[in-house]
Amino acid sequence: ISSGNISQGILILQMHSVHWHINGKYEEKSNLMFWAKEIKIKLGILLQKPDSVGDIVIPYNEKPEKPAKTHKPSLDEALQWRDSLDKLLQNNYGLASFKSFLKSEFSEENLEFWIACEDYKKIKSPAKMAEKAKQIYEEFIQTEAPKEVNIDHFTKDITMKNLVEPSLSSFDMAQKRIHALMEKDSLPRFVRSEFYQELIK
Repeated sequence: ISSGNISQGILILQMHSVHWHINGKYEEKSNLMFWAKEIKIKLGILLQKPDSVGDIVIPYNEKPEKPAKTHKPSLDEALQWRDSLDKLLQNNYGLASFKSFLKSEFSEENLEFWIACEDYKKIKSPAKMAEKAKQIYEEFIQTEAPKEVNIDHFTKDITMKNLVEPSLSSFDMAQKRIHALMEKDSLPRFVRSEFYQELIK
């Protein structure tokens, strides 16, 4: 392939990108549909491929992690959650309380997506990574997904492009957006709730 052809291809992609941003929703929808199709095709191929010959004879099974024991936090620990979502999420008792609160509001999809992303980043098998990526995409990302999370079109577009070649960082941008949303919206409501107030009495 000549350098002229490569340059011409890049120019076409750049023109398409500008055209998409200028013309708004119609081109945006078309672009998302294109990547959705690419993701389904690519993930379908990856899921059909074994990691190695050994996988054909003995399927790779990851050992499930044992659930961590939870204990009621000290007052100092619980008070730190008011200003730090990360400290809340890192505490098993806090995470369970936060999840119960969100379920009571029927708004647990953001936290479930965040947890799914954390689990996804622990996967080592490429085949299992592709399988989990497909599951997360269909459950949380695609339009009208059963637990569709509220992310902007740019983030969704980048995430969908990342899923054509799944990697440990495929959902990083979307996960950061959801983390910021929970920090700004869900955490303050949790702190004002009875779930939290009972802990700091």
